[in-house]
Amino acid sequence: MPLLSIQASKKVETTVRLEESTAKRVDQYAHFAKASADDVVNQALEYVFTKDKEFQQYLERNPDGETPSALRIKKPAPPAASKKNGTGNGVANGASTHAASSR
Repeated sequence: MPLLSIQASKKVETTVRLEESTAKRVDQYAHFAKASADDVVNQALEYVFTKDKEFQQYLERNPDGETPSALRIKKPAPPAASKKNGTGNGVANGASTHAASSR
């Protein structure tokens, strides 16, 4: 039986780097728990956050949660962005996929 209880929830997309051996273990645990790797990482972190007594004390001393951001959170693309320019060609925000002409 898996130690972590995996439940779906609202997600944000981030970029983190893991040791290769850790990434492999995440994949193995995800397969074992029949869950996504994202859910495994999320639940493992939540588990650590709740079990770390010093971190709990830190949170009590800093209730506003005002800390410098160390995690890179990707901003979601606006829905149907490719249709806003009216071309329907999958180009978002007026960007062009054509190569720049040489001068």
